[in-house]
Amino acid sequence: MDNELYQLLGLTQREIILYRALLSLGPSAIRTIAEKAEINRGTTYDCLKEMQQKGIVTYLPKGKRRLFSAREPEVLLQLAEERRHSLDTAIDQLKTKVVPELHHLMPDFNTANVSYYEGDSGIEQVLRDILNTVEKQQSKCYSVFSSKPIRNHLYRPFPNFTAQRIQKGIEVKVIAIGEGGEDAELSERKWIKTEGKVDAAYIAVYPPKCAIISLASANYPTAVVIESKEVAAAQSIIFETLWGLL
Repeated sequence: MDNELYQLLGLTQREIILYRALLSLGPSAIRTIAEKAEINRGTTYDCLKEMQQKGIVTYLPKGKRRLFSAREPEVLLQLAEERRHSLDTAIDQLKTKVVPELHHLMPDFNTANVSYYEGDSGIEQVLRDILNTVEKQQSKCYSVFSSKPIRNHLYRPFPNFTAQRIQKGIEVKVIAIGEGGEDAELSERKWIKTEGKVDAAYIAVYPPKCAIISLASANYPTAVVIESKEVAAAQSIIFETLWGLL
């Protein structure tokens, strides 16, 4: 079994070694266990006491000595169930009590939460955030300003973005700056004609957030996500006003 799986159950590396040694030995004295596990006797004794408390080791007196024994492997399932129950309880307490209480400690400022991302991995995070945020809303729709130079780079790290958007039933309205653009299901598009060079830019408005993606030198993508109801509302008004004029 992978040692990482044991560690998820709260067992240390030494405890894993000792447990496996005990399973192969059967009831044994500390000296025998320590030799089998190649761990010094003092450390072995301390670990066995911890393992007793965790319920995976038992002992029985035999004269002046103690013989330690590993409990059956099914005890690991019990450990996992106990951990899952504890985690479920912790999650419930976090949702209903702890997180709301911690929010009350925060100053009631109307400041925007700004996050910065860069590189393909950063852009993928932003695109996934758009889908995850909009999917939870009653009206599954968001708005986009998109210029022609950025289109070849935008979905490079997340090529199935559009397919996932459609699968989630999310609609998008796009104001395209420059010619072209992808026709896709659940998508409406209008164009702004421009003359001369257009910079690479993509602005997604998905209240309460706005994402601004652009290209730095050597087509290196960067992004800023602003989480603010006020900013998102203002951008939505700008978008809808311009949409109605096109």
